Amino acid sequence: MMADAPLILWFRRDLRLADNPMLAEAAATGRPLIPLFILDPETEALGAAPKWRLGLGLEAFAAALEGMGSRLVLRRGPALAVLEALVAETGAAGVHWSRLWEPDWRARDEGVKAGLRRAGIGAASHAGHTIFEPWEVETGQGGFYRVYTPFWKAVKDRPVAACSAPPARLPSPAEWPVSERLADWDLGRAMNRGAAVVAPHLAVGEAAAAERLARFLSGPVDRYAAERDRPDAPVTSRLSENITYGEISARSLWHAGMRARAEGRAGAEKFLQELVWREFGWHLLYHTPEIARRNWRADWDGFPWRGDNPDALRWRRGMTGEPFVDAAMRELFVTGTMHNRARLIAGSYLTKHLLTDWRVGQAWFEECLVDWDPASNALGWQWVAGSGPDASPYFRIFNPATQAEKFDPECAYRQRFLAEIARRPGPEALAFFEAVPRSWGLAPDRCYPRPVVGLAEGRERALAAYGQRNN
Repeated sequence: MMADAPLILWFRRDLRLADNPMLAEAAATGRPLIPLFILDPETEALGAAPKWRLGLGLEAFAAALEGMGSRLVLRRGPALAVLEALVAETGAAGVHWSRLWEPDWRARDEGVKAGLRRAGIGAASHAGHTIFEPWEVETGQGGFYRVYTPFWKAVKDRPVAACSAPPARLPSPAEWPVSERLADWDLGRAMNRGAAVVAPHLAVGEAAAAERLARFLSGPVDRYAAERDRPDAPVTSRLSENITYGEISARSLWHAGMRARAEGRAGAEKFLQELVWREFGWHLLYHTPEIARRNWRADWDGFPWRGDNPDALRWRRGMTGEPFVDAAMRELFVTGTMHNRARLIAGSYLTKHLLTDWRVGQAWFEECLVDWDPASNALGWQWVAGSGPDASPYFRIFNPATQAEKFDPECAYRQRFLAEIARRPGPEALAFFEAVPRSWGLAPDRCYPRPVVGLAEGRERALAAYGQRNN
């Protein structure tokens, strides 16, 4: 292989220059580099919001590459076919990418690696999506962890390699291959008019992610442990959006959290624990890929959850008549994300008060979350439903009313997103009606709906169903 043959860098969920092991290792070879993104069937299958947000991230990353004298080549089609064609066009010495473990992505990557090697093309995968590779963290018996707390204890004092700096230069090939146009892909098509509503709430790209982290560490981290469960308090980092697309590395967040902990910042330890919860999700998805689509606990397969139903439709539309739940669902439509405490309440209400299969909620989040993460989404839904590892007990049924009293005592969060209960609806409450499809027929001047089910009635119905499961 010629010493000046280029390397193809297949970017997916690692849209950054700093602390990118794949990029750093490839740049160190001195070979010309061809950054590539493939719109393959697995990417085409993304929900409306994550696909749209991915497109924005690609635009920002392409600009960053151009600032270093490089560029991002865009191709559409099955990954292996695209890569083989590009190798033939460019005489590339090999293909590099960062490892991912969602079951469909993992199967694609294994097929690509095998196909490239059969064709005599070098193929190398790298770490970078998580702090620890899923197989690196083992129990004393050599197995994987099924419970979060022991997993946290196993990694909290484990050494983590320092972050790598962005490459000083990215050597270009003598001739750039033809690239498709990002605009022609129209990745935001399914967002319709919701894109304009959600866009102001985003922070796209590596530079924006670094700014978000700096803002969090400048003050909110000190209140994070005490107030992170309050959706009316602006103390969260909001970095889930950026880490989803690799615009900032999990490793850099870990080191930032460790520095804050060493400085005695009050919320740093809790921030690190939440970061490790994400690690735990990927750890479980790697070792038990069935968690993505099936009950992790097989004894839940006979539970009498309902499939999609009219009550779940009202839940999706933020019209259940339970203000905390509806505020959460409308926050999702207005901002593209949802506060973590609100996710728990909305998820519990759907799976327990409405006895609806957790996969109905999981699918809706896959469609609507700009920070959609397949591991965290699956783990979170199965946790709240009771069917997953280290799950909330089924008899823990969150009461939206008492949760609102505790975590939104001034009703600020509910009034922020519910025009019908606000004396003077704010822009975000009204924006919900601009974001939703017109076919829903919703309007801010209509009366707020009556509850789908009484909270006491829903709780008793859920407990009865739980009792039947154990008979």
